[in-house]
Amino acid sequence: MDNKILRAALALLESRMPPGWRITLTRGTPRRGAASMRVTAPSRRSASMAVEVRARLEPREVTSIAEAARDLSGPLVVIAPYLSEATREKLTHSDVNFADHTGNVRIVLAKPGLFIETAGAATDPNRQERPARSLRGAKAGRIVRALVDRKQPPGVREMATLTDIDPGYVSRVLAYLDSQALVERVGRGRLESIDWPALLRRWAQDAPLDSRGDVVTYLAPRGLDALVKRLADSDERYAITGGLAAAAYAPLAPTRLGIVWMEGAVDAAERLGLPPAEKGANVVLLDPRDESVFDGVVRHQRVSYAAPSQTAADLFTSPGRGPAEGEALLTWMQENEHKWRL
Repeated sequence: MDNKILRAALALLESRMPPGWRITLTRGTPRRGAASMRVTAPSRRSASMAVEVRARLEPREVTSIAEAARDLSGPLVVIAPYLSEATREKLTHSDVNFADHTGNVRIVLAKPGLFIETAGAATDPNRQERPARSLRGAKAGRIVRALVDRKQPPGVREMATLTDIDPGYVSRVLAYLDSQALVERVGRGRLESIDWPALLRRWAQDAPLDSRGDVVTYLAPRGLDALVKRLADSDERYAITGGLAAAAYAPLAPTRLGIVWMEGAVDAAERLGLPPAEKGANVVLLDPRDESVFDGVVRHQRVSYAAPSQTAADLFTSPGRGPAEGEALLTWMQENEHKWRL
């Protein structure tokens, strides 16, 4: 198996080499009998790279590979059938070369000077062979919010109680997060720490805004300020999110799009006097598929705003300036954890 993986990667790397450069497979050096690759420039100067072949590599495992690479006399290249985006990012950050069979390649050599970086598949072409794993779905979203919003990481049973989710499912999600280096666990048990900014980004990536609610667009004829005042006086169950909510936490440029989680959005829009609009819409109402969007709602001047964690995740896949506003809010959250984490 390893030999097939290695030779397929070698053929791909050969096709990526600049004119006049060669790459050859050797054996026995420099890692206790492991394979290595020799890269030779047109000037005949060459460098040897140790090879780490993996059938699969999770982000969590990159740290140990990077630590082992420090003991080598030369660079290391990781070879696999497929390397996820998170894994590639960690390999790049650790200065470890890599190549997968889909064409995701990054090779950096100082002597002889060589830089190759190409993009391959964004998703694993063989993912159907394994159970799908992601943070898509209402239950996963509730777990993410529970992890992000608390300074002290809850245990499995506490998490199950907080989210009203079966402990077995909670345990499986935590195992997945651990494999993706989004949480740190002591053995297979207690959570030690949570990389909550990365966790929010992953949640937004796996479960974009329009997958978490039914979207309808409207026009607020008198502007967003008038809409906010109308919401403050209404009996609707809602939570303002997006740029309007972010501005309530951190100073931002005025937003042109109001995004609101609204229970029974279509009927509520009629009561609020919002005419439907496809073009020129300045309001997006989202009828949530799970009530957790209302967890941690913050009341300010009689107006209900979605919690910072919910708002940031919503912004990352919102239209227009949403992603930039999400990054600005995330920066504020990192600098002011004491103001929003329980």
